[in-house]
Amino acid sequence: MTRRLISSGSPFEEVAGYSRAVVQDPWVFVSGTSGFKDGQISDSEVDQADQALQTIAAALEKGGASMADVVRVVVYVTDAGYFQTVGPVLGKYFKATKPANTTIVCGLVDPRMKVEIEVTALKV
Repeated sequence: MTRRLISSGSPFEEVAGYSRAVVQDPWVFVSGTSGFKDGQISDSEVDQADQALQTIAAALEKGGASMADVVRVVVYVTDAGYFQTVGPVLGKYFKATKPANTTIVCGLVDPRMKVEIEVTALKV
């Protein structure tokens, strides 16, 4: 099995020594992903979740997978109330496949971040 590293080009990947995703066929592991795009982040947890999932979808595509291949989702939110608003965003992306989900309330590394999402996909 060959390990393949996927980069989004984020400078944080180099600084912290991680990859956006790691492909270890038939699996694709996508790192925790925030709502940042081009160095900017919305103040809305809904927008942050949607942007994070768009970034995740792009990483999965580079790894030869898609959102339909996701079997596990872990969502980190800074406020328990955000699950009510972020849940429908997850539903938009995962309604058909219904992967396993864990949601954790915690602090995140940047105070502007309200949501971080990681996924595991199994390519079939």
